[in-house]
Amino acid sequence: MTNYKKLEAWKKAMEMVKAVYMLTKTFPKEEIYALTSQIKRAAISVPANIAEGSGRNYKKDTIQFLHISRGSLYELETLLNIAVMVEIISEPEFEPFTGMIDESVKILNGLINYYERSTLK
Repeated sequence: MTNYKKLEAWKKAMEMVKAVYMLTKTFPKEEIYALTSQIKRAAISVPANIAEGSGRNYKKDTIQFLHISRGSLYELETLLNIAVMVEIISEPEFEPFTGMIDESVKILNGLINYYERSTLK
């Protein structure tokens, strides 16, 4: 429906993926197939679903993928909260992600609302 690389939602999500990769480099090795992997997959899912949704021919499909992307943001936030809870990361390390996630949710909600109101099929 649109060039996903121009979407602010996709750009912000890509920045977040990079930040997640930098953060998880510090995780204990025993977490590589557990929390580390799950956090990376949730982060990657956000821009990937924005891109996939943008490539769909119907706005209903696009909206569905944007909803999946938003769900992945909430999953990511939960997994990072778990990392804080089990003391893999500190609150100060987690704090920047709170802002990134909140901003991304707002941008995605705006994009979803835009598609829901549009006259596209």
